[in-house]
Amino acid sequence: MQNSTQVVTFVLSMYADLGQFKYLYFTLALLFYLSVIFANTVLIVIIYMDRNLHEPMYLFLCSLFVNEIYGSTSLLPCLMAQILSDTHDISQFYCFLQIFNIHSYVGIEFGTLTIMAYDRYVCICKPLHYNSIMTKLKVQTVILIIWSVTFLEVGVLLSFTIRMEFCKPVIKKVFCAHHLVVELSCSEDRTVSLVHDLVFGLIISVAAPVTFITYTYIKILRVCVKGSKETRMKAVETCSPHLISLISFVFACFYSLITQRFDFFSVPYPLCIFLSMYVVIIQPIQNPVMYGFKLSKMRNAVKNMLTINTQVLHFYGVYLNVIVILPLDINSHL
Repeated sequence: MQNSTQVVTFVLSMYADLGQFKYLYFTLALLFYLSVIFANTVLIVIIYMDRNLHEPMYLFLCSLFVNEIYGSTSLLPCLMAQILSDTHDISQFYCFLQIFNIHSYVGIEFGTLTIMAYDRYVCICKPLHYNSIMTKLKVQTVILIIWSVTFLEVGVLLSFTIRMEFCKPVIKKVFCAHHLVVELSCSEDRTVSLVHDLVFGLIISVAAPVTFITYTYIKILRVCVKGSKETRMKAVETCSPHLISLISFVFACFYSLITQRFDFFSVPYPLCIFLSMYVVIIQPIQNPVMYGFKLSKMRNAVKNMLTINTQVLHFYGVYLNVIVILPLDINSHL
């Protein structure tokens, strides 16, 4: 058994030799990352500034958008650095930090999507009691609990892994994944960490939220079948982005959980790399685009902000013409 101190860095082996294309891939990754930051930040600012959006649903969306920035930052800066690198090494400290960030991102995402499903259930099935059930204080408390409990749970998960001895350095992925890192350990007590990882990853983070969300949507569907056309339209408008986001995220998480434990040689190499990053690549850009276009209040708020900015730019254009250009034009005639 080799000593853990001999393995001071891990190697991310799924980075292919990109050659001259690495600068192209780096540029694409950078533009994508900036797009994620811009789209989510704009919607966060809009929700903060527009008092009409200070409702439970949009507060949950604000938490979701913050988490998208957090999740993409967990991967994309490291991804860009690895694209330009020739060695693809990653220190143990940064590897564990990346595991913490990505796992907590997944937990917060599922927690937020779960409470958003409950919010839609109360809004559609119990509209008269909505304001008394979903108060601003309760919403803020729930968001705080989701973030705090997830950080605590992932911290406990990693506390078992950090103390392990590692005798193999190669991680077969483009980023650090907890299950794959534990498999590199030569410690005899790694079973506890693997079981905890499975319980957290499959039962707590995926199965329990999906079961609860399914239950709430069955209730919503029953009300929509019996309700008016207006109720059905309201349900479709507010629930369809949530369902699309949820289905996409569940697919990505299940794929990640399965492929980390079983080898699928039939999956093409580029597709395998893309799907392995799907959780923290597609979701952060998909959610702001969907919610920004699908929800009428959000769409109107974006239009209003663009209109105000256009008016401000027009005002400064007129101001510049009167104060600077007009005097210069007069002096030229004199």
